[in-house]
Amino acid sequence: MNKYPCSYVCLHIRVTLTAIMGFLLSKSMDANLKKQQEFMLHNARMQMERQILMQNQMRERQMAMQIAWSREFLKYFGTFFTLTTVGLAAGALKKRKPGLLAPLVPLSFILTYQIDSAYGTLIYRMRGEAESIMATEHDRLDLPNGTPTFDSIEKSRRAKSNLSSLLEK
Repeated sequence: MNKYPCSYVCLHIRVTLTAIMGFLLSKSMDANLKKQQEFMLHNARMQMERQILMQNQMRERQMAMQIAWSREFLKYFGTFFTLTTVGLAAGALKKRKPGLLAPLVPLSFILTYQIDSAYGTLIYRMRGEAESIMATEHDRLDLPNGTPTFDSIEKSRRAKSNLSSLLEK
């Protein structure tokens, strides 16, 4: 006669099969979890790339608007400068007072700056200076109280939400 009854052998086989199935299922779940983590990392990377591209496009649009503003302002200021120059020159010749041309000196500096801003190399010189400041004088760029952290923002948010709830009462 057999030492173990059939029910015990069947139970042992079931437990062994369950363990093997659990192991296989666990392996499959680990693979799925790894795939899901890779997918989430890929999505986070793509989202960050899109955000960087969007911020760069916004920066480019803002700079284009500033350059366009400079060019538009130059049209008006150039017209003002031309009329002023003609008027002051006519007055200086008519009254024989060359001192009337004195206001043209500061106005010519402003006009030169506007031309350089609108069509010249001012933006390139400014960018070079900014890069130099970032490389050699980085301490000037530090924010007061340092870079905001999650905790500091959360503390401020809670203080404001408590204040608003107290004001409502």
